[in-house]
Amino acid sequence: MAPCRLPRAQEEAYLQNPPVTRSGSPWLSRLFSNVGHSYSHIFMLLYPTVVLALERELHMSYGELLALLTGGYVLFGVGALPAGWLGDRWSMVGMMLVFFLGLGSASIFTGLMSTPLGIATGLALIGLFASIYHPVGMAWLLRNTANPGKSLGANGIFGSLGIAAAGLIAGVLTDLISWRAAFIIPGAVAIASGVAMAVCVRAGSVVEHKSDLHPMPESSRDDRVRAFVVLSVTMLCAGIMFQAISSALPKVFAERAPEITGGTALGAGVLVSVVFLLAAGAQVVGGHLADRYSARRVYVLDYAVMAPLWFVAAYLENVPLLLVVSAAVFLNTSAVPVENVLLTRFSPSKWRGTAFGAKFVLSLGVGAMAVPMVALIHELSGGFYWLFVALGVLAIVVVSAGLLLPKEHSKVPITMVQTQPGSSD
Repeated sequence: MAPCRLPRAQEEAYLQNPPVTRSGSPWLSRLFSNVGHSYSHIFMLLYPTVVLALERELHMSYGELLALLTGGYVLFGVGALPAGWLGDRWSMVGMMLVFFLGLGSASIFTGLMSTPLGIATGLALIGLFASIYHPVGMAWLLRNTANPGKSLGANGIFGSLGIAAAGLIAGVLTDLISWRAAFIIPGAVAIASGVAMAVCVRAGSVVEHKSDLHPMPESSRDDRVRAFVVLSVTMLCAGIMFQAISSALPKVFAERAPEITGGTALGAGVLVSVVFLLAAGAQVVGGHLADRYSARRVYVLDYAVMAPLWFVAAYLENVPLLLVVSAAVFLNTSAVPVENVLLTRFSPSKWRGTAFGAKFVLSLGVGAMAVPMVALIHELSGGFYWLFVALGVLAIVVVSAGLLLPKEHSKVPITMVQTQPGSSD
């Protein structure tokens, strides 16, 4: 295929960082990465819906039961740094196999437990294996794509679909079979996915690569340090916001939208799924805007619009609450690929897994404080008014810190030469 002409600045960057000829199938690697993104969110969000049934079975309060998820959320984030380091130093393909097989086994283990301690242990194991995906799966995706913004946006859709599906899967399986089935059946599916990937690795269709398909120009050391300090603040706040709203939404809708949910776990799970399905396309929007405009400006504007929506949601119920929360979650979701593009542009390729690992230690590990925060707010106030106020304040902090990010000095080439069939996006 003949090469396409690029603008001069992009052509110079392209010549400095030519695409690499690859063996294996980049699209198949991207497929497993995208599926893994869905799984990482599905398994972490099964419990917030299942907990509605456990209130009746274990005779414990919502706050007590939700607290059982804290260890899993902590490991979901804290495990990201060693997972990213192992992906960089050992094997990203190997770590993804561990992810699929370990996650499925941990979920089945959780479904077989009968005590609070056993369930908490199972949730912790789910969090540990789920922690592998974000630092390893995203870095592996970037090794197999020529268009980072586009691929991160598509990858984000799979993550959003996973978030949207979690409540529905948990609600349907809990109401139709049992809460145990909500862990055991998805666990078996994850193990089957790991076996399928192992077959592809053995057949040579999925291959380990140690460099990006199209390396991006490196930023200066000063810009990298400044960006990491600023993004540390914004990623932590964004992580708290995401984990707080994703863990609280089933209970929020159960209490504030009884006319819609009918007071059932399935009803609350369906509403949560609706919210995140509406937000699924936001990932593509965010990735497109990050490639086309300044990612820094898109990032700041996203949270500037989001902040007042959280404050308004504090006063709403039923349909108005559903609409405003959906808009806020849409904006929150659209910011995810923008944030990942910023991190990619300000991190060296050979340490990208570790860089993503550091991000998710902050956003998911330290951000796991959101779970006990939700439980404490509900226990003390009997509702979620102050939770929405806290989310609005966190969005304002992200805007203030985001204004200090360094300006991007280069853009990622969007159109390139295809090196071999199957290597393009």
